[in-house]
Amino acid sequence: MSGHSGDSVDAIIEQWAAVRPDLDTRAMEVFGRIFQLARTMGDDMEQAYVPYGIARGEFDVLAALRRSGEPYTLSPRQLSATLMLTTGGMTGRLDKLERAALLRRSPDPHDRRGLHVTLTPEGLALIDRAVGAGLAAQTAALSALDDEQAGQLADLLRTLLAGTPGGR
Repeated sequence: MSGHSGDSVDAIIEQWAAVRPDLDTRAMEVFGRIFQLARTMGDDMEQAYVPYGIARGEFDVLAALRRSGEPYTLSPRQLSATLMLTTGGMTGRLDKLERAALLRRSPDPHDRRGLHVTLTPEGLALIDRAVGAGLAAQTAALSALDDEQAGQLADLLRTLLAGTPGGR
């Protein structure tokens, strides 16, 4: 445990060591903590977006449009690819966000079967506030590490992710 107080992953590792001392559980230590962090931070992010009337899925759509730069317009297909969602899954999110006047869908002038999805001024204002709230929650969680440790962790996770089949 490297001098740190134990956590729930350490307890699981100790149980495995008692019943299967032959197992090398290092991967379980790493990924167990990554899964717990992802779950905890996912919950924190959902709570950060509640005051803005959006869930994580809607945030992701608005953020993808915002990151695309002016005029904050993408096709549903581009959004689906960016968010790794089926077009069916995207439609429900777009419907909800359009009803809330945070985005609008309009015909693609270059493709009569295509659509453009564009942030409205209200959507732009909301996503700029919501991204700040989400980032504040993440920054608070990261404050357990100093700047050097946070940088090392980011580098290590990038390397780890690049070595996985789905890594980019």
